[in-house]
Amino acid sequence: MTVATGVISGVSLAHGTASVEQIEAACVADDHAAVEALLAHDGVREAVCLQTCNRFEVYVVSDDPERGRDVVTSVVEEFPDEAVVDLSHEESLRHLMRVACGLESLVLGEDQILGQVREAYTAARSVGGIGPVLEEAIEKAIHVGERARTETEIGEGVVSLGSAAVELAADERSLAEATGLVIGAGEMGTIAAQSLARSLDRLLVANRTEANAAHVADQVETDATAVALDELPDALAAADVVVSATGSPNLVVDADDLGAAGETLFIDIAQPRDAPAAAADLDNVDLRDLDALESVTDETRERRREAAARVEAMIDREFDHLLAHYKRARADEVIASMYENAERMKHRELSRAVSKLEADGLTDDQRAVVESLADTLVSQLLAAPTKSLRDAAEADDWTTINSALRLFDPSFDGPSIPEPETTEVSAETRHALATAVREHLDD
Repeated sequence: MTVATGVISGVSLAHGTASVEQIEAACVADDHAAVEALLAHDGVREAVCLQTCNRFEVYVVSDDPERGRDVVTSVVEEFPDEAVVDLSHEESLRHLMRVACGLESLVLGEDQILGQVREAYTAARSVGGIGPVLEEAIEKAIHVGERARTETEIGEGVVSLGSAAVELAADERSLAEATGLVIGAGEMGTIAAQSLARSLDRLLVANRTEANAAHVADQVETDATAVALDELPDALAAADVVVSATGSPNLVVDADDLGAAGETLFIDIAQPRDAPAAAADLDNVDLRDLDALESVTDETRERRREAAARVEAMIDREFDHLLAHYKRARADEVIASMYENAERMKHRELSRAVSKLEADGLTDDQRAVVESLADTLVSQLLAAPTKSLRDAAEADDWTTINSALRLFDPSFDGPSIPEPETTEVSAETRHALATAVREHLDD
């Protein structure tokens, strides 16, 4: 019997709490190897690793929540506590749904993450990391993510400054054969780079720390090159469209360098500005600032906010359904094992009784009465523990569930359960037995 037991433990390093450098340091080159390393830990039954340019997350399934937590935290122990989010079983279930729906993304509702969740699931499955617990959790997350995008407007329009800048650029320029330049590798620069990469064939990413620019360039789905800020004049000369989004307190772009470039659409979404106001007077430069983006973002921001509320309600419902499913499945596994053992015992004892009675000339009708009595005894004796097990599952009383597994399935390798202090038959069981015998005597 395969028992769908175990609890999920997870950790997350994501853009809300961790820096780009921390996320980059946590990520590994091979998802398959990462899952295999997690599975190598004692007590880990299942594992999955989800990593994108904005997050690194691992989840394991174990019988002991403390053991599971020790395993996942060991993966991120080099990072400060404030950068890491610990996720319990139920928190992991809800978080996976939120991630798949785009509610945890830099751009609210973005759809790329749904494909990345699928890829992580496939990679983990290929090395034996997916079992009954994570299978239910991740498939449910993917299902909810698909529903969120088909049943709400969570993915429509643009809501971030970075994506709004690209939409504005597309309205004013043909991007099909253009070269784009993004200055800045922070949150807005990353979004702008990802958005531009979908519309053009060549992209430059400039940043004071070139390694951060390279990180962004490696994540986009187009030909992208990282450049340092001291190479900015040449990059400006090569670019047709520029989106600048640094966090610098000082001007980053020189008016003379812009004047020496060709025809350029320069969208400055930095606060304070990256380009001097005088750049607007240059004949070869069309300068756009934050004010130009307001009309692009206001409508879609409100639309997505309303859609996000509907997605949250959807997640609440699906989360409750998933928890109820886990509970029913756990209890049903135990109940099935209990009935299997009872049936084996019934057939063994019934065979012995019938053999003895046949020696005295047992009729077919009498045999049927005896068999019916045995069936009734099993049903009535197990009715009370069946209800108790289902009640225990609903109440998250896994001690009772695991105790029953230990009693009825000797192969179960869960946590050891203390032996009961007494084996006295309960009054409820005695009453069920007496009732069953009395009914058959009345017949």
